[in-house]
Amino acid sequence: MRRVLFIALISLITLLPVSGASPDEEALFGFTSATSHTERDWENKFRAIPDPKLMRDYMQRLSARPHHVGSPYDKQNAEWILSQFKSWGLDAQIEQFDVLFPTPKERVLELTEPTRYTAKLQEPPVAGDPTSNQQSEQLPTYNAYSIDGDVTGKLVYVNYGLPRDYEELDRLGVSVKGAIVIARYGNSWRGIKPKVAAEHGAIGCIIYSDPRDDGYFQGDVFPDGPMRNENGVQRGSVMDMPVYPGDPTTPGVGSKGDVKRLALKDIPTLTKIPTLPISYGDAKPLLAALKGPVAPESFRGALPLTYHVGPGPAKVHLKVAFNWDIKPVYDVVFKIQGSESPDQWIVRGNHHDGWVNGAEDPISGQIALLEEARSLGQLLKQGWKPKRTIVYCAWDGEEPMLLGSTEWAEYHGDELKQHAALYINTDGNGRGFLAVEGSHSLEKFVNTVARDITDPEKNISVWKRSQAARLTMGGPEDRKDARARPDLRIAALGSGSDYTTFLDHLGVASLNVSFTGEDDGGIYHSIYDDFYWFTKFSDKDFVYGRALSQTVGTMVLRFADADVLPYDFADFADTIHKYNDELKKLLKDKQEQIHDRNQDIDDGVYSAVSDPRRPTVAPPKEEVPPFLNFAPLDNAQNALDRSSQRYSKALKSFNNANSSEQLQELNAKLIQAERKLTNPDGLPRRPWFKHLIYAPGFYTGYGAKTLPGVREGIEEKRYQEADKEIARVAKALQDYADAVDSAAADLEKAGH
Repeated sequence: MRRVLFIALISLITLLPVSGASPDEEALFGFTSATSHTERDWENKFRAIPDPKLMRDYMQRLSARPHHVGSPYDKQNAEWILSQFKSWGLDAQIEQFDVLFPTPKERVLELTEPTRYTAKLQEPPVAGDPTSNQQSEQLPTYNAYSIDGDVTGKLVYVNYGLPRDYEELDRLGVSVKGAIVIARYGNSWRGIKPKVAAEHGAIGCIIYSDPRDDGYFQGDVFPDGPMRNENGVQRGSVMDMPVYPGDPTTPGVGSKGDVKRLALKDIPTLTKIPTLPISYGDAKPLLAALKGPVAPESFRGALPLTYHVGPGPAKVHLKVAFNWDIKPVYDVVFKIQGSESPDQWIVRGNHHDGWVNGAEDPISGQIALLEEARSLGQLLKQGWKPKRTIVYCAWDGEEPMLLGSTEWAEYHGDELKQHAALYINTDGNGRGFLAVEGSHSLEKFVNTVARDITDPEKNISVWKRSQAARLTMGGPEDRKDARARPDLRIAALGSGSDYTTFLDHLGVASLNVSFTGEDDGGIYHSIYDDFYWFTKFSDKDFVYGRALSQTVGTMVLRFADADVLPYDFADFADTIHKYNDELKKLLKDKQEQIHDRNQDIDDGVYSAVSDPRRPTVAPPKEEVPPFLNFAPLDNAQNALDRSSQRYSKALKSFNNANSSEQLQELNAKLIQAERKLTNPDGLPRRPWFKHLIYAPGFYTGYGAKTLPGVREGIEEKRYQEADKEIARVAKALQDYADAVDSAAADLEKAGH
């Protein structure tokens, strides 16, 4: 039914008016009428070059063998990418960093009571999948940056292992102190699960993939379908990334040469308890052995058993030990020098390392980057010269925790803060709708590019298809925005890929781009993420790989060649309104929630136990949150509204400049605008994260927290801190508004 409605809506949307005139009738955003025609010619030439057949060949080559950090094939892939760049006439080199990368030497998980079971902890080859049998080269299933440990204890099931799940366990009278917890993957980044477990006194953590979220409940399992089978395991890092990513021994400093390193015992981002991932095949006998209260409905997965939370009588023995080695990572980088503004950089990246063969993650994105590079090489031979310097980066070491990109960006941090106008990231790619997250000063720019890219299956713009998806499948607010706003919203960035250091640490305006939504799969970070799976269940004709190259390549060209860098501050101001309103609602809801719960305690609601199998313990009364002073934020918001409107008006009337020198100064000023949103002291308890508008959540990991100091202050009941953070955010927004106002004044002068 949804598909029929979607097809009908696509037909309707092709008849809807699009904001603004057609591309042939108006200047491109950031260009004059005189320069737009030339830019369109080069963009059209560029978009004709990317070749799906070559992308298929690249993927088959790069994913042919396991290529994790430190493996022989990882280095071979880096050298092959370098040779490709050079063969296309690009000035490329490999930049090496040396990073801490632990690999497992011992893994044991046993159910010792009330029955015995020894977990298999392995993924068997699948008949017909030619690379799934490369056991001697595959990394075992493990969580990187877990500490060594040998623990035995009663088992407790903690659902997704989030703070709210422990609140539910408290109400059931269940403690995890001295226990080993088992949590299911999902609803947060995996590293949050051992972090919260340790905070509640657990001594070990097991993470499994429940089939409700990632398995047969979602569809047929591999090899008959794309979903995770009973033996599939999600590898992954559990480093405490919300404190800082990258090489954990060198926070804030590029790990090159004789750099000073933290001793293993002093690293704050390792887990506090031993942690191990398992399949749902191995999880089933552990969960079946649990008794205690029946799990609340929200805790229940799709295994054929009654979910209990424990503790016990299930008792488990968990032992993990690691080789704590320093390994090389190989970043492959090329530069195209700008002809007019070489000191303004457009940076583009995707990582090439994988947990195993990594066809979907990350090679599906890497092949798009390769075709962009080849296409740029062809344009250079045809006489094109970018105004600004373009830097392309094939990162290594992303999977363990953004190692290659973080170390490179930290090492070159001063240059990047001075020169980088934009960072564009991709990672995995699939079939479906254009998905973009990023700095909201880039929202209008993203929309202008999306209108110029054709969806390979629907033969409409990817913008129209994205609009159709929001109108059919979005929530009420999404549907309203998709109908009424000239620009489709882009999501905020948290963490989880190589944009993190650029945006969160250095304050470089950033984007993350992919196509997704129509190729769900369950092979993430397993041995089954390979060429066989991708060509059977995902973008098997590689047409969305080409669309990704066309989209990102157009972004690179347009930003590199624009007369005025195509930032827009009106969409950013509108988004800040939304975030400000969310904070006020968050505080009000928390005040009402705590008031009502305190009233329930006074009324004795928790003394009546309706189900003797699930005893309910009354929570302690809490102080109702105080009112916070949002006035500084409201005043800064008003200043931002005025300055962004002034800038939009000035840019709209701009169509020429008296001198290139005027534009150089204007663009240099625009580049620095995003930096105004950072603070050298960083966020509370995590100074590495310096952006005050966007950050990964302290208890969500990858998921973005917007205005994070204020939002998390309210969520974590640090109300005085939230009040202070309001003032800091307001100051940053006021500085940003002043910078935009100054740029508007320059633009007004340049246009006359």
